[in-house]
Amino acid sequence: MSSDRTPTLGGRRIVVTRSSDQASELVKLLADRGAEPIEMPVTRIEPLDFAPLRDIIARLGDYRWVVFTSQNGVRIFWDAMTTYGAGSRALHDVSIVGVGPATASALEERGVTLSVRPSRFVAEGVLDAMVSSGKVKGVRVLYAAAEGARDVIPKGLEAAGAMVDRVDIYRSVPDTTGAAAMRARIEQEEIDLVTYTAGSAVRAFVSAVGASAARHVGAASIGPVTSDVARGLGLDVVVEAKQPTMSALVDGIMDYYGN
Repeated sequence: MSSDRTPTLGGRRIVVTRSSDQASELVKLLADRGAEPIEMPVTRIEPLDFAPLRDIIARLGDYRWVVFTSQNGVRIFWDAMTTYGAGSRALHDVSIVGVGPATASALEERGVTLSVRPSRFVAEGVLDAMVSSGKVKGVRVLYAAAEGARDVIPKGLEAAGAMVDRVDIYRSVPDTTGAAAMRARIEQEEIDLVTYTAGSAVRAFVSAVGASAARHVGAASIGPVTSDVARGLGLDVVVEAKQPTMSALVDGIMDYYGN
């Protein structure tokens, strides 16, 4: 006799480490699959001084490309354009690309059509797509990023003959609120899994709860770059999403638990 029961995560307690303003999608997806998502934002987003952006926004026409590395970067850049009286039209003649599906969605929500769509929505895939377009040699590229972001794209573009201006527009600041309570729950084996959607989240969680506690619970990673950071810190990566999306991460968790 066949069963119509939908596979679920059966109330498993899964920690979501994304910042509060980004966690909602993953929390909902996990809850919809029957998990008990536990939010513990380990970082908060802090915009940097807008002043360096003022001159850049005034001369956006000098750039052939603008690369955004995250949805936070898109939001903050648009805030800066509003502050300095520029609108989306300032980017009309510029090719735009974003790293990651969430970044692409944030751009599209603002009426921006991506100039290239990489086969892999990671830095290496974006770099390959830009270079393959044949439109990077001898042109100027603006790379709008988080403080401390990987330099795969700017270095790769420079190697391909582009002139890259990097501007850091925000930083991720550790948020240790709730760290002691989370450490206690892990030690009492009340947590089944911790999700990580960036290497910075891995480092922040380990710093917040301590390496011993962080290593005591399995890690679910958004992709290989995040997994490398987790393994480098001694974490057991039991899930790695096949695509860098929240839904793929949850699918991986479902597979891990045999659903």
